[in-house]
Amino acid sequence: MIILGIESSCDETSAAIVTDNNDPEKRILSIVTNSQIDLHSKYGGVIPEYAARSHVDSIEHVIEQALKDVKVKLDDLDAIAVTSGPGLIGGLLVGVVTAKTLAVLNNKHFMAINHLEGHLLTTRLCYNVSFPYLLLLTSGGHFIFAEVLGIGNYKILGETLDDAAGESFDKVSKMLGLGYPGGPMIEKFAEKGNPNRFPYTIPLQKKTGCDVSFSGIKTATKLHIESLGGDITEQDKFDIAASFQNIVIKFIRKQITKAYKATTSNPKSVVVSGGVAANTKLRESLLEFSKENNLNFFAPPLLLCSDNAAMVAWTAIERIRSGFPYSNLDFKTKPRWPITDI
Repeated sequence: MIILGIESSCDETSAAIVTDNNDPEKRILSIVTNSQIDLHSKYGGVIPEYAARSHVDSIEHVIEQALKDVKVKLDDLDAIAVTSGPGLIGGLLVGVVTAKTLAVLNNKHFMAINHLEGHLLTTRLCYNVSFPYLLLLTSGGHFIFAEVLGIGNYKILGETLDDAAGESFDKVSKMLGLGYPGGPMIEKFAEKGNPNRFPYTIPLQKKTGCDVSFSGIKTATKLHIESLGGDITEQDKFDIAASFQNIVIKFIRKQITKAYKATTSNPKSVVVSGGVAANTKLRESLLEFSKENNLNFFAPPLLLCSDNAAMVAWTAIERIRSGFPYSNLDFKTKPRWPITDI
């Protein structure tokens, strides 16, 4: 089975050719991604209209290059899969219209893929991870603890009540003048900082359940910055970044412990995915948690933490192999598409 995947839900235009090879190392035949970081960095965040225009400019090239890199023709494909939600409506439309057009012109099956499901299944593209597993999806726009029971069978254990973790990293980075995207910049500055210099209180200590909230941490960071009186040294930035990152990871560790206790399927593995999964300290903390509970730990390669078309194509393969039907060509994009409504 050979699938063309297309991703354009936010600020990456990506195309990939993926197969159902039994060897995980041989599944991704090609992947081409055009990042819009340079475009949006001057604004400190994604500008939806600019993102959509960039997708229009890039999508034909990335698809052509992905096919060319492995000398695969459209005729060789079994299906065309595309992120159809959730995401920014402009970007989603670019990808979906392109995928539908290619499917019609080349008489290929069309598969509408949920972006969140793509992240949930990314590690199964890279490794032979068995169900069930406990998953943390953490990115710029999403934060979910889920019990992944099988393809299309996901139990939400906890979500963010406000900002996603990645969004908080972006906002704190902007406060410190470090640039966009915030995750890599905060991590880089934190390496030279004292994580215990600025005090924080772990949120939701009196609340039951596994939900998270990062708004209080973000506000506390703003107050710490203001307490310095506007004269912020480089070392201050190192220490604030380290302290902020430290409390976020401590909080996640506390809540994933609750999430694990809330599982009912006896999962044998912990999986992390999404853009924030690239954070080294977070990976180390989750690995430590997994070892303490005799669980396996999996995280995708850094290339596949951010939005990418390989996870889209792979999700289509997983759904096809599990007996799910192909999508109708009248499928409408869904800017809001809960993982429990697939």
